[in-house]
Amino acid sequence: MTPKLKFTIDLNAHPTPAEARDASMQDPAFGRVFTDHMVVIKWTDELGWHDARVTARVPFSIDPACAVLHYGQEIFEGMKAYRGEDGALSLFRPFENARRFQHSAERLMMPSLPEDLFVEAVEQLVSIDRDWTPVGSGSLYLRPFMFATEVFLGIKPASAYTFCVIACPVGPYFKGGDRPVTVWMSEHYTRAAIGGTGAAKCGGNYAGGLAAQVEASRNGCDQVVFLDASERKWVEELGGMNIFFVMKDGSLVTPPLSGTILPGITRASVIELAREAGHTVREERYSIDQWASDAKSGDLAEAFVCGTAATLVSIGEIRAASGGFVIGAGAIGQTTAALKARLNAIQRGQQPGPAGWSHRIAL
Repeated sequence: MTPKLKFTIDLNAHPTPAEARDASMQDPAFGRVFTDHMVVIKWTDELGWHDARVTARVPFSIDPACAVLHYGQEIFEGMKAYRGEDGALSLFRPFENARRFQHSAERLMMPSLPEDLFVEAVEQLVSIDRDWTPVGSGSLYLRPFMFATEVFLGIKPASAYTFCVIACPVGPYFKGGDRPVTVWMSEHYTRAAIGGTGAAKCGGNYAGGLAAQVEASRNGCDQVVFLDASERKWVEELGGMNIFFVMKDGSLVTPPLSGTILPGITRASVIELAREAGHTVREERYSIDQWASDAKSGDLAEAFVCGTAATLVSIGEIRAASGGFVIGAGAIGQTTAALKARLNAIQRGQQPGPAGWSHRIAL
């Protein structure tokens, strides 16, 4: 068992003035405006986890031979802090993020950060930078990540790592607010294969999907959806989000977690909330041909994507080089809207949710 670490607090000597901070939070582009501090914890073979600090957010200084720059040993998480109507701050299911972070670390041969230490690191940053958490519909996006720091060019798991948490106030992930998105179906690129790193949240997965995302943007689409790498027929997930299909009988279908799909925390929450609301939810394979056929016949009523950054967003149209189709009336679906409203209410403390979902932060 790792001994409980005591965090050294070294506050930023020159924090952002309140007026400038508040102005930057009015309509922040996602991931462009950052808070004043960060959390850093070190790990080495000899010492294990040590040197836990809250410090000013500053650039890292790393050696050109730092292992992450050459072999990509890097993982991360995405989560949010929310300000309730009473001003209290809370995290949404943070221990689920901690557990997924451990699974990603195991797949990338990196040290496992204890769940309690992960959550405490996040709490430390949110507490100190609490004034950066927006009111209203905004939130404080949190990015815990870890990377290899050993100076060595041999191909092996590194012997030293840095864990860090940074934060940024955010509004809607997609430009234009609450609207259906248009999705590009990639026919040339795949995201992950059986035995690969698809179920881990590592930077390489996203880097490998950038060509498809650029292709989507060139075709006027907001996101890209990937098919399986083997048969090129089964819908898997988007570049950074899971996907659900709402059938005309009210049931939901979502691709199963087969090792190639990231086990989204929002995905798991949607499944539970949908069942709570009386919907049947099936985790089963769904082909692109079936998707097109069901959309045309009306058997498919809605489709939506979900994730920490986007929450729930309706899909209005699918485009592809070989053709495309519209889902429903191309509008926000009623089931999607209801599930999103329920999830948002739990996250913001407006409604009670399942035990352990809302994690209040002591300030």
